[in-house]
Amino acid sequence: MLTVDFSRFPLAPGDRVLDLGCGAGRHAFECYRRGARVVALDRNAEEIREVATWFAAMAEAGEAPEGATATAMEGDALALPFPDDSFDVVIISEVMEHIPDDKGVLAEMVRVLRPGGRLAVTVPRYGPEKVCWALSDAYHEVEGGHIRIYRATELLARLREAGLRPYGTHHAHGLHAPYWWLKCAFGVDRDGERAALPVRAYHKLLVWDIMKRPLATRVAERALDPLIGKSFVAYATKPHLPHLPRLPHLPGTGEPADAAAGRQASDESAAAAK
Repeated sequence: MLTVDFSRFPLAPGDRVLDLGCGAGRHAFECYRRGARVVALDRNAEEIREVATWFAAMAEAGEAPEGATATAMEGDALALPFPDDSFDVVIISEVMEHIPDDKGVLAEMVRVLRPGGRLAVTVPRYGPEKVCWALSDAYHEVEGGHIRIYRATELLARLREAGLRPYGTHHAHGLHAPYWWLKCAFGVDRDGERAALPVRAYHKLLVWDIMKRPLATRVAERALDPLIGKSFVAYATKPHLPHLPRLPHLPGTGEPADAAAGRQASDESAAAAK
């Protein structure tokens, strides 16, 4: 189940991709299938081991094209172990709502993203998330849980403050918001057979949709996404540094005008000091 829409977020074979806070690896796997050179990073050692296992299985099954590479590693989002401008693409999906220093995480992503590179960030959408918080304290008041709810305008402002240039947004997973409302209403901690009947029934619907992708649910989700899509998705680029224009040479001096102006100011300052 992908939250990033790769038709709006183009990925080329050979692109260097960082899936930051990769979790179970869903976006990292898709990038690997598309021929990228992927690094999946998360602080959860158990999930990283599982992602590495799946990468190996995909390689053995020939699911990734020639030239694609995949690495799973533990790491800290606030201190990424990569040089500046290391990646063409950075993805951070359903992570920023967990991290107190979200500005610090954005700064690190911008640092490792090359100029001209692309970033995709997804967070829970404000409206559906507010309903979950209202229905259940246990939904968010847990260790490592959600500590904030972003408005779309707030997240876009964060991206701009970090030096990024947003170019597109959309909502995703309209079918999933009602499931989480039911979970929160009947007991977010009740899983499997302990879950309430409406929760189990809706979960079966979602599994069927993910596995079969029938036309009916695809049409329903497209209609529901703008209204109650569970996730807000934003895409941005890191601008190239501006190139300062070269000023023309002063006639008869062979010296650039900006250099001459600076020298003249320095001479005048020295004369005034005497």
